[in-house]
Amino acid sequence: MRGFSVLSIILLFVCTILIDWGVWSTIRKYASKRKKLWSRIYSAVAVLSLALVTAICCWRGDRSGDSLTLLMWMLYVYFTIYIPKFIYLLIAGIGWIFSKLGSNRKSKVGYFITIAGAIIGVLVFIAMWVGTFYTRRHIDVEKVELFSSKLPASFDGYKIVQFSDAHVGTWGNDTTFIAKLVKEINSLNPDLVVFTGDIVNRSTAELQPFISTLSKIKAKDGVISVLGNHDYGDYMHWNSEEDHIANNQLLAQWEKDMGWDLLNNDYQYITNGTDSIVIIGVENWGEPPFHQYGELTESYLPTGNSTVDLNDGNYKILLSHNPEHWNREVTKISNINLTLAGHTHAMQTEVNLFGWKWSPAVFRYPLWGGLYARDPKDGEKAYLYVNIGCGEVGIPARFGVAYPELTEITLRREK
Repeated sequence: MRGFSVLSIILLFVCTILIDWGVWSTIRKYASKRKKLWSRIYSAVAVLSLALVTAICCWRGDRSGDSLTLLMWMLYVYFTIYIPKFIYLLIAGIGWIFSKLGSNRKSKVGYFITIAGAIIGVLVFIAMWVGTFYTRRHIDVEKVELFSSKLPASFDGYKIVQFSDAHVGTWGNDTTFIAKLVKEINSLNPDLVVFTGDIVNRSTAELQPFISTLSKIKAKDGVISVLGNHDYGDYMHWNSEEDHIANNQLLAQWEKDMGWDLLNNDYQYITNGTDSIVIIGVENWGEPPFHQYGELTESYLPTGNSTVDLNDGNYKILLSHNPEHWNREVTKISNINLTLAGHTHAMQTEVNLFGWKWSPAVFRYPLWGGLYARDPKDGEKAYLYVNIGCGEVGIPARFGVAYPELTEITLRREK
């Protein structure tokens, strides 16, 4: 029963049995025809569901990607069954209250509320599986134009494609989606591709099946990447610190083998004729509980004075996994023109109603997705773009319009 406490197992069994008993009771009450048949069918399904719970609780998998992928799918199947049931019971409870108020009319209202609960439960079940089989596979390209008078003239129209939070381990060994993603990136004909962290979930080994596929990304100025909080192996229990270090070194080596330039608190010039812009990459800048590896003041030191260098006249783009870095440090100590981040995933849930966008991620990250701007010290706007990621962690699904995102950013010189 590795990974599960006795208390959590008991709670899971108790909740499962109570939910099934509640649903079974409403079937017995409202099924006007063949009541016994329907209750028997539901009882059989409930027994199978209980068997699934038993399999989850008795899971004794190791730390390999395949084992964790199997557990993830078992848990997700369980939740797609019992979350809709729970929602139905909450609504049916309101219907039960109405039915106990005495009058025949209110009893009918209670009945229709219960039926509405059943319909809503079914719709939630469908929505959860749509999130798995459609939403998380439907790539969305967000197009953004950014203007700056500091951009060199030869970079007017320069196209950057950003992707983030691939979490390839969630796909196991299936490279189908990542191959589709690479094909879409290449079809945009970018000048530069940037990856803003979280290539894996827990360990570098997850990346191995995808090395060949990700190596096929093509751009005139290549691929530049940074690390995210998941890329350090901090969520694994290692036999020794040497194994942990070797895991991180292997990730850096494999990204190099893919032709990617990994910037760990470092910078790189992109040149076009006699003009250039600067790409700065910091390691993961994490607020608690995430580890703090990013050092902006050590990342761009052409003259050795971070205060001067971070506020020089060059057009600068920062790659930083966590958008809170822009909020808490970048805009306070630098005139960096554009910061590209990821990390939030929009909690894999996004609603878009007539242009109004919302995600539950806003409760943790006010800057959770899309473009943000501030006026820094020199009058030039400082921009942040938060990419909501192309992968998933925890559950193999995305909901609403939280599609896997590619961001196509076109730089324009402002006259």
